[in-house]
Amino acid sequence: MSPIIRGQNVVKKYGDFTAVNNVSFDIESGSLFGFLGPNGAGKTTIMKMIYCFVTVTSGRLTVDGKDVMQNPRGVKEILGVVPQEDNLDPDLTTYENLLTYARYYGIPKRIVARRAEELLDFVSLDKKDDSPVEELSGGMKRRLTLARGLINEPRILILDEPTTGLDPQARHLVWQKMRELKRRGITILLTTHYMEEAAYLCDELVLIDHGEFIARGNPDDLIKELPGESVVELHDVRNEDKAKIESRLNDYENECFGDTIYVYADSSRKVMDNLNGFTFARVIERKTNLEDLFLRLTGRSLRD
Repeated sequence: MSPIIRGQNVVKKYGDFTAVNNVSFDIESGSLFGFLGPNGAGKTTIMKMIYCFVTVTSGRLTVDGKDVMQNPRGVKEILGVVPQEDNLDPDLTTYENLLTYARYYGIPKRIVARRAEELLDFVSLDKKDDSPVEELSGGMKRRLTLARGLINEPRILILDEPTTGLDPQARHLVWQKMRELKRRGITILLTTHYMEEAAYLCDELVLIDHGEFIARGNPDDLIKELPGESVVELHDVRNEDKAKIESRLNDYENECFGDTIYVYADSSRKVMDNLNGFTFARVIERKTNLEDLFLRLTGRSLRD
């Protein structure tokens, strides 16, 4: 099966700054593919090149066999985009936002009316069809933006941090809709800062840092690359105890950040046995997850 999206040695530069540095990737039709990375890593830039919002500096990027540089109109016809920012028209109702956006695709009005009603029902906004956008909650606005991205019945849906700022109920509703769209055969591209979201939804993902891919694979397989099945978090460690504690952990991968030491091991009990004599304000023992991999590869320091 040929990939529906293919990037070959893709580079994007802004003057002397390289936002995306020679990345290659294939995305299979019908899959849910994730792009993860710190702020400024390049994931949104890749998305924008795919939906023809920014140009490719070098390399080749194709969507359904169409080159994004040579045939951007053909690419946009099969895409639906849910951007990071709220760019709904505040002067229109939810229903009118969908009707207005559909005009960009030349969809006949009688078809749009039916489709808009179906989409508002799909995102649980059917009772808000006459509500001005300004009266909607943040979660409702994100769901309306999702509906708008589906108005042209796209084969590929691009979701750029679709659940940022949503409460748990709204986030899980969006997850449910994403899974349903995937079952319909729609290819979904996702960027997110929520590791549990990526692990739960994605068939495959890439981790990006400084414009380069640093890991790629199925979320479960990537987690298995960590040096242990469990993490022991030792909290509120005193500075004078750090060296002594780390000397007891020579057999384990560990890292210290602030007043917390993270220890990777297959048996958390053995870790604690090695630390007899030390007391900690709090000890957390848990399974390793995608966030552990993300932080080990990209670091724990804050990014601006």
